Amino acid sequence: MPANQTRPRARERNNALNRPEFISLNQPLKSGSAEARGTARRPSQRYQQSQNQPGTNPQQESPENNKERKELPEEDCMQLNPSFKGIAMNSLLAIDICMSKRLGVCAHTTSSWGSVRSMVKLLALTGHGIPWIFGTIVCLTRSNTLAGQEVLVNLLLALLLDVMTVAGMQKLVKRKGPWEMAPSFLDYLAMDIYSFPAAHASRAVMVSKFLLAHLVLAVPLRILLVLWAVLVGMSRVFLGRHHLTDVGCGFALGFLHYSLVEMVWLSSNTCQTLISIGAFNWSPLY
Repeated sequence: MPANQTRPRARERNNALNRPEFISLNQPLKSGSAEARGTARRPSQRYQQSQNQPGTNPQQESPENNKERKELPEEDCMQLNPSFKGIAMNSLLAIDICMSKRLGVCAHTTSSWGSVRSMVKLLALTGHGIPWIFGTIVCLTRSNTLAGQEVLVNLLLALLLDVMTVAGMQKLVKRKGPWEMAPSFLDYLAMDIYSFPAAHASRAVMVSKFLLAHLVLAVPLRILLVLWAVLVGMSRVFLGRHHLTDVGCGFALGFLHYSLVEMVWLSSNTCQTLISIGAFNWSPLY
């Protein structure tokens, strides 16, 4: 065999593309792969091609298409470098929701503590605003001492302040509870519809602090009063109506309401004037 023919054959044997694992590289591309590459183009390239096609006028496009084109970057944007504050807030929010759902052991009758749901609801009812307001008014009408009327009038104003403040904050935040539940009739009357802050927790802390400051109670009763305030706030979490952060902010708001009432404490003369106006037997001064 001539030497000039053996040299090309040796080169073909030494060529790496002739090996079995590289045979697919020498084959021509199929139509399916070409179409797949064509469909993998970016939307921006399609948009450029559509503009370069004859017969398409960008000025004749509808305003709806222009609006969608403007909104696409805002919808597709991604925050690649979130701040540490945002990550911490989202993590705490996720932990709050998870723990609140786990503590909702009396949310339904089929829950793990569903057998004691009625007792927990009764405990939560003791911190409702409507019974406290009506009870304070009844006690005020039956009180005969000036000191008792002074305390009851200030307590009534504190309860009204608590209801209005919590209702305004709930209406502003509009946070839903961990479990989707419809508010009861008393909740609509007290404007306790949303979750943040917890109205029962705020009212229980404010009332317990008020009674501890203005009533002479024995040590066991004082301990029971504090325990009652804590249990009333936690009962709303057990029932699935509030998150843990809602109850915590409610406790803080109750202390704030008590401090405000103590700062603007109404004197006995002012309370008597308010009582006379409310009873419609106010006589003008001559």
